[in-house]
Amino acid sequence: MRAFDRTAATRFPVAVDAALREAGWQPGRWDIKAAEGWADALRAHVSPAGHRHAVFPAAVEAWAEFGGLTITAPGPGRHIAPTPFEIDPLHGLHLARTLADLGRALGAEVCPLGREIDTQALLAVDAHGRVYSLDHTGDWYLGSHIDHAIGALVLGLRPSRLTASGPV
Repeated sequence: MRAFDRTAATRFPVAVDAALREAGWQPGRWDIKAAEGWADALRAHVSPAGHRHAVFPAAVEAWAEFGGLTITAPGPGRHIAPTPFEIDPLHGLHLARTLADLGRALGAEVCPLGREIDTQALLAVDAHGRVYSLDHTGDWYLGSHIDHAIGALVLGLRPSRLTASGPV
């Protein structure tokens, strides 16, 4: 069984589309000015130890389309409780080293995407567009691109834990 049951008329499953629209998203939403502002703020930040953020097209595109949205689920989750989240990369501003360490382990640069509201877990995206959640229990794989990650969070799909050998 597929994780997402899509209708031909929508990009997202019905419940995900509804949650996104409730948050203010609509097809064609594109705020590149806000995305560039976040990119500039991340590039300008240097940690006390000299760590810097990576910024790349996959992150900027996700921020341009979904940045500034706070998204909550309309109902119960499929496997776990749905996770309300917001797309604002500045929640990861002071985590440049953490994201660089994850990037080295993944073999791809990683950039902040936002946060899960209830748990304060950091959402991150890599240069290939894959999305992760980092919390006190570990690092989690949410999907191969932003659409899958949003669906996983809204629908309460069980994420895969990242291990040294990849997602499990």
